[in-house]
Amino acid sequence: MKNSVGLIRDENANAATEWALALFRRSVLKQEKYRQIERLIGPVEGKVCLDIGADNGVISLLLRQRGGEWHSADLDEASVAAIRGLVRDNVYTLDGGLTPFPDRMFDLVVIVDYLEHIEEDRAFVAELRRILRPGGVLIVNVPHLQPRLLLNRLRPLLGLTDERHGHVRPGYTLEGLQELLGDRFTVAASHTYSKLFAEAIDTFLNSGLELLRRFKGRRVRSAKGQLFTQSDWQRHRKELRLLSILHPLLWLCVRLDRLLPGQGYKLIVKATLREEGASPQGSVQR
Repeated sequence: MKNSVGLIRDENANAATEWALALFRRSVLKQEKYRQIERLIGPVEGKVCLDIGADNGVISLLLRQRGGEWHSADLDEASVAAIRGLVRDNVYTLDGGLTPFPDRMFDLVVIVDYLEHIEEDRAFVAELRRILRPGGVLIVNVPHLQPRLLLNRLRPLLGLTDERHGHVRPGYTLEGLQELLGDRFTVAASHTYSKLFAEAIDTFLNSGLELLRRFKGRRVRSAKGQLFTQSDWQRHRKELRLLSILHPLLWLCVRLDRLLPGQGYKLIVKATLREEGASPQGSVQR
């Protein structure tokens, strides 16, 4: 039988999981991000995997439910604490471009939301080459660099600046990301997603949340910008109920978003690490 401390920990963990999954069910944009990651991962049973930059931890939780051995990491203690509150074990704080892992540890690394937050992106890619096993898979999700698009020009006027989001750069083009990864990585697939409808919703919701936090005087800041926490969830229950009511409309907007032509505001890439000295092969699927 568990002692009282163990029971309290389990209750706290269950409460954290409950609110994170409830928030995920209301966030069509986070669902879309996870869907894009999930479609590239493939089977993970028997593999050692790492997710990086999952913010409040719900994507870390969902990835672990797929099987395999998972580790999680993020940039600062606020994000790490949020992730640890959901998955408990094997959660680490990263120091920019450095990681605490041994050579060739991982079969799969998933970067959910990280490269745009660190100055040392080249040093970090060198770390990825070190900790991935040859033949290992890297999935990278980043903002797609398109400064001329309407919403990218509108967001700073609403206070949604790169600095507010903790970004040290606005994003990457596919060519820029390929150049950053270097010739040890073979890009097997890449595509963009999240177009005008989805991004307009994101802009509207984020600007509304920012106004609420300013009005109530409570904002949790991290090195990755604003972090939505369990206390935010409890404090904004009325607003989140409204989000639940609007969910069918938001869901429809994201589905219609996929019918729009052109490039999306997010870029996701799947690449394989080659053994050092091996010749590049294969082609990019878009």
